[in-house]
Amino acid sequence: MVQFIYDAAATLNGFIADEHHSLEWLFTVEGGDAPTDELYPSHADVLVMGAHTYEWVLAHENMLDDPAKWAEFYGTKTVYVLSSRTLPVPAGAEVRLRNASVAEVLPELRAAAEATASQEIWIMGGGDLAGQFFDASALDRIAVSIAPALLTSGAPFLPRRIDPDQLRLIGARAVGQFARLEYAVRAGS
Repeated sequence: MVQFIYDAAATLNGFIADEHHSLEWLFTVEGGDAPTDELYPSHADVLVMGAHTYEWVLAHENMLDDPAKWAEFYGTKTVYVLSSRTLPVPAGAEVRLRNASVAEVLPELRAAAEATASQEIWIMGGGDLAGQFFDASALDRIAVSIAPALLTSGAPFLPRRIDPDQLRLIGARAVGQFARLEYAVRAGS
């Protein structure tokens, strides 16, 4: 059965990016520049991200000029980018740009994940995109790697009200400098 997982790093006060949509703060945390299977679901074969996350990754890693870096990061994974804008794609990358709502693209995402071994879809960011999956009742798990950093403003981890009866703690552990928390999401009550 396909699982939708929102998994991201956040500051101690709940931001995933600064006010300029930058993730640079994350790379100043010891271990933040080398994500491992302990921090992120690297086994997921289908990834989803919003335009800000996608554009930041492309620019930060200079992937349009050096498309080999895309393969280093994402291999042959299928990456969906939900955006109303036309965006560039690194040569050879399996990127599917979709100008559609989460609800509209859900059947395509499920079909893509069903064809993989993991049957997991990693919602990489941003927080509002993950919130749209929650709104569409298509969010099965939330995982956050909390970093020892604080920002004064930026993009929140998940800008939705989700009541405690909708989350069940399924894991908590230290991973280097990160506190790793995982929750199963229950349908609204």
